[in-house]
Amino acid sequence: MLDALLKVAGSTEPGFARKIVKWAITCAADGRFTGVIPLSEGKGQEYSHCPNLRFSELVGGGGSRSHFLVEGLSTLALYWKDDTEQKEQEKNHAKHKYFCSLLESASLDAPYLKAGAEMLKDEETLIAIQADLKRQKAKSTETATIMVNGINPLERDDWKNWWRKFRQTLQTPKPTTSKMRCFASGELVEPLMTHPKIKGLAGVGGLGMGDVLIGFDKDASQSYGLEQSANAAISEDAATAYTETLSGLIRDKGIKFGGAMITYWFLDSIPDEDDPFPWLTEPPEQTSAVAELKASQLLRAIKEGLRPDLAGNRYIALVLSGAAGRVMVREIMEGLFEILVANIEKWFSDLAIVSREGDRLVPFPKFFSVANAIEFLSKDGNILRNINDVPPSLISGLLRAALTNGMIPASAMSRALMRIRADFVAARPPLEVRFSIIRAYLKRKGDQNMGTYLNKEHPHPAYHCGRLLAVFARLQRAALGDVGAGVVQRYYAAASQTPGLILGRLATNAKNHLGKLEGGLAWWYENLIADVMGKIKNDMPRTLTLEEQSLFALGYYQQLAALNAGKGEKSENIADNDNNKEGTK
Repeated sequence: MLDALLKVAGSTEPGFARKIVKWAITCAADGRFTGVIPLSEGKGQEYSHCPNLRFSELVGGGGSRSHFLVEGLSTLALYWKDDTEQKEQEKNHAKHKYFCSLLESASLDAPYLKAGAEMLKDEETLIAIQADLKRQKAKSTETATIMVNGINPLERDDWKNWWRKFRQTLQTPKPTTSKMRCFASGELVEPLMTHPKIKGLAGVGGLGMGDVLIGFDKDASQSYGLEQSANAAISEDAATAYTETLSGLIRDKGIKFGGAMITYWFLDSIPDEDDPFPWLTEPPEQTSAVAELKASQLLRAIKEGLRPDLAGNRYIALVLSGAAGRVMVREIMEGLFEILVANIEKWFSDLAIVSREGDRLVPFPKFFSVANAIEFLSKDGNILRNINDVPPSLISGLLRAALTNGMIPASAMSRALMRIRADFVAARPPLEVRFSIIRAYLKRKGDQNMGTYLNKEHPHPAYHCGRLLAVFARLQRAALGDVGAGVVQRYYAAASQTPGLILGRLATNAKNHLGKLEGGLAWWYENLIADVMGKIKNDMPRTLTLEEQSLFALGYYQQLAALNAGKGEKSENIADNDNNKEGTK
């Protein structure tokens, strides 16, 4: 993973980092305050080469230190909320003083910075700055820099040599000068003892200040008498490169799903329109069917040699989360670009399922909808409907299935099955995507007889048991009309587990229902029941395993769709469709 990150790392240098800056506090050449201006709409302006200190450099030295040129408004302008504790205010005052001292020191190389320091040191000017920030509704957590007489130092290089030399004075003397082999580059280097932090995982268990990918702060994690990150020797250059690159990937391509963050990259850059990952997630303007078509076209172009730029390219995808200040790498997937596209096309193909009306296929669900359809129960039995409650392990399993043509997690199938049963008991039509998940699970387990539509020749009796329940339910409706709790609501859960016991009783009731129908319709239902029973023969299962229950569910659903398509019973499906549309949002 480190090697793949370093291959796509751009220009990085220890002591510098990419930062987003919201505000500029401006002054004239004589230090006179001239106003606070937003550098950009939204979150702010991004600068790729801002001065930066590692956490160990910030807290070292026994006093409060601040970053140079870019800091939070609470440090740079002493701008904070009224309820900020006195201790925190004193800490910010100390950091503000340090920030001004850095400007004065750097003014030896960049003289205009002296005016910025004079502006920030003047108490009356600080009050004016705070008033301007309040007027513009700035937040104390937002970042800012200074701008002197129209000069933005973040756009200049005149202070950088001073900064490099100054930063060297902050380095803690190393306990050993022996060189070690770098895990990332393979070169002999002096290992960096504490690595920079990865940013962007605060929403998935990480810390706002960042999390370390490589760190050894516990004695139990250290070997051979080596201290801290010397246990996985990496140079400062390589550590800066992988940290900046991974933080950038999380920021630019990170996709948050539940308690996990997914990010990815290609070893060779590709056009945005050929990037297949958005097809899986949240394509705002294109349907999944279009995405599947795009995948097919791209594969054909690669095979015919029309896109040599894509052939041989490789992708790397990570599933990350934060835990106690550390980056947890839950999953690493990598492979050829063309195989990735083929697997995504297969993902859509395996999820395909007939609609409840039986006259078309359901639009392919987005990855979010698939994960969201597998609802979980809390300890008190309530359904967790928030995508953030989906366990990261399930997100990893589903993503692995989509990208590598792997197995659908058994837990996803069983929970989808559980939700289908619960919906039937509550007289609520299950989401169609839940049947998509079960079909994809069975397909990838090797059931090549499981089609998108009804398969009257499926070899397993559990499938036909589900069909039989659908026919009994429809027969009852034809004979008695709406009787409140119907066959499905009352018997689905039991029939899907012990069909030998339940379907026999329903067959007896079916004779009574047939007697209430007129000749032609009764004859039609009688033949249909005989046809389904003929597929079961004498193999009516007494009980069904969990996997056989999934066959039962699809047999029921696909038979229902076939009946709807044949009868044209649209009215009862209007509510069903509304339910599914709501569930896939």
